[in-house]
Amino acid sequence: MFTPKYPTPDTAPPPVQHAPTAGANAPATSTPAPAPVAPVSNRPTVQLTPGSALALAAGGGAVVLVVGAVLVSLLLAVAITGMSVAVCAVVLRSLLNQERKH
Repeated sequence: MFTPKYPTPDTAPPPVQHAPTAGANAPATSTPAPAPVAPVSNRPTVQLTPGSALALAAGGGAVVLVVGAVLVSLLLAVAITGMSVAVCAVVLRSLLNQERKH
């Protein structure tokens, strides 16, 4: 399932052929090499219908809402914890100050 899929060797582009260099024994005219043909991709294309696009947008919106709710709840938990620590610090400070006065 998680293994990579390599293309078969027959889909590789053909090797580039080098033109012969003009020398003393070369003919006066030479035919140009044919242009390489682009390989045809055998991967399936994704086509979105209006219904599937709407479902994709609704799913993305649901994900955004869920992630937002989780982040807000984490922020709220941190804020509540900070407030409780601050209240405990004030209570402890008042108790210690009261002990010093008496």
